[in-house]
Amino acid sequence: MNRIDESRPFIPVGIAVLTVSDTRTLDDDRSGDTLVSRITEAGHVLKGRAIVPDDKGQIAAQVKAWSEDDNIDVVITTGGTGFTGRDVTPEAIEPLFEKRMEGFSAVFHRISYDKIGTSTIQSRATAGVANATYIFVLPGSPGACKDAWDGILKPQLDYRHMPCNFIEILPRLDEHLKRGTGKA
Repeated sequence: MNRIDESRPFIPVGIAVLTVSDTRTLDDDRSGDTLVSRITEAGHVLKGRAIVPDDKGQIAAQVKAWSEDDNIDVVITTGGTGFTGRDVTPEAIEPLFEKRMEGFSAVFHRISYDKIGTSTIQSRATAGVANATYIFVLPGSPGACKDAWDGILKPQLDYRHMPCNFIEILPRLDEHLKRGTGKA
């Protein structure tokens, strides 16, 4: 079903990683480290990394800034997707979406269910597009980051992945903004 077409070139993209936590630092951010190592091992370029507290304004500001940076094609957040009072990452980021990626959550939960069973319902993982940038909102556990990267993001962020992938449509994510402007 899914395959890598070796005749196509690998196209690295710029990715930024945001950890949302009131307690983690770069020294003990295992989820952020998990994502960074997988991103670079896959051949992509880490363009930013930050940790912000569970604060809607700070989360939204960082993701918005990265989505407006022409060097960043993908933003991945980890943390703040649960149901506690401090878990506000989806509320901070979803208003930024121009388009929601409903299938991401469905596939993430399918993969997660095989690992942790019904506990997957405690995550509000989500994804969308803003400013021609893919944004993925992941739970804060290293296991969830591994599942999302290995099962969804790594293949979809590989131009060689067939039958289709996120990279081949990346240049067209903002075409709705170009309509009527005379730009191609």
